[in-house]
Amino acid sequence: MTIDISSRAGLARAITRVESKRSDHQAEARALLAEAMPRTGAAQRIGITGVPGVGKSTFIDAFGMMLLEQGYRVAVLAVDPTSRRSGGSILGDKTRMARLSADERAFIRPSPAGETLGGVSRKTRETMLLTEAAGYDVVLVETVGVGQSETVVADMVDFFLVLMLPNAGDELQGIKKGVLEVADLIAVNKADIDDKAAKRAARAYETALHILEPADPDWSPPVHTISGHTGAGLPELWEAIGAHRRKTEASGSRAKRRAGQQVRWLDSLIEEGLARGFAQHPEIAARLRQVRNAVADGRTPASSAADELLALFFGHPNS
Repeated sequence: MTIDISSRAGLARAITRVESKRSDHQAEARALLAEAMPRTGAAQRIGITGVPGVGKSTFIDAFGMMLLEQGYRVAVLAVDPTSRRSGGSILGDKTRMARLSADERAFIRPSPAGETLGGVSRKTRETMLLTEAAGYDVVLVETVGVGQSETVVADMVDFFLVLMLPNAGDELQGIKKGVLEVADLIAVNKADIDDKAAKRAARAYETALHILEPADPDWSPPVHTISGHTGAGLPELWEAIGAHRRKTEASGSRAKRRAGQQVRWLDSLIEEGLARGFAQHPEIAARLRQVRNAVADGRTPASSAADELLALFFGHPNS
């Protein structure tokens, strides 16, 4: 079945195929992606993270509307937390981005994160490619802002934006070094509430960034103060993103970054496929519980148990 992704409804159906676990849907998804690939690569890919309560959705709503007014088409891929008990997810992003979701020039796709690392949907990369092929100029990937989702999303975008709060006690307390190491820009949001506190926080973050080696030697991450509520600072933020693109395109680091991301994506898909095949192997399934119990009881070293199971998987049983 051919799906026309030029409409929002068609794009939504195509993404549903990508996210489906059905084998026939997966075959359709691979065909769709192969057809879409020549039309991908031109969009600006921006990852956005921040702790719960930092105002990510309000910021994205205002930032996205500003970009629409400048003539860009905007896609938002919002990865939602998934319940480990029920498997359900909130998927409430469209209600939290009311203006953007109502505009025909924008496309918002909430995706359940599932069980993958850091709460990031395994299919987000394929979804990003489909939105680019559908003609969206800017793709915003919002993370849940917990666990290791930040570094996972940073490895699939061109620009990684970290939103921070003013008046959060000691501004440096709780900042994860890994987040700062992958940030291309830090924006202190909600500056309209307390401008002085936002500026104090910005200075603290600037000091922290100076201690670390930047992710890209051609770019020193700046710190901005913004307000998603009033829109203050958003034009300057977009100009900084544009400056980053021009500078990294000129140096070649943007192309190098994307190439590295693609290779690491391939490696992760291979690892995931091997793990899935391992778990589904009939001899492994029959033996795994016993081996795990033996390791848990201390009767068998983990290394010996792994060797036994891997030998079964690769068809070389121990003699």
